[in-house]
Amino acid sequence: MRVLAVDFGEKRIGLAVSDETGRVVVPVGVVIRTSDAQAAAAIAAAAKERDVVRLVVGHPVNADGTEGDWARRVRNFARRLEEASGLPVDLHGEGLTTAAAERNLVDSGLARKRRDAARDAEAAALLLRDWFFERDEARGVR
Repeated sequence: MRVLAVDFGEKRIGLAVSDETGRVVVPVGVVIRTSDAQAAAAIAAAAKERDVVRLVVGHPVNADGTEGDWARRVRNFARRLEEASGLPVDLHGEGLTTAAAERNLVDSGLARKRRDAARDAEAAALLLRDWFFERDEARGVR
């Protein structure tokens, strides 16, 4: 099952995709967001192009599990994305994926200018790896 992950941001939305097995996840770029409708249409097109069957959107809930304003904003975008793509959308807690993505890129030796461009897609890849890990763990697979 090929899945596309979405790391929603006000300006840039990171994307990552899995292979059919869910074992390989790669960052595939960003969508520059000018509006929710434009971004949802672009992501739906990317999903169709990559033959994905599900979308996973990073959901920035608070540490206690409650939703703040930004988490509600992301939830609303996820609904719009589900309508635009016709695919099921899962919200998945994204706990500090952007900070972890930055650390990974620094550790890889990527220059600052290139890190800025890669950070959002790398955050989406971390999100998707975590989604698959939790899904497999819940099913007793490992």
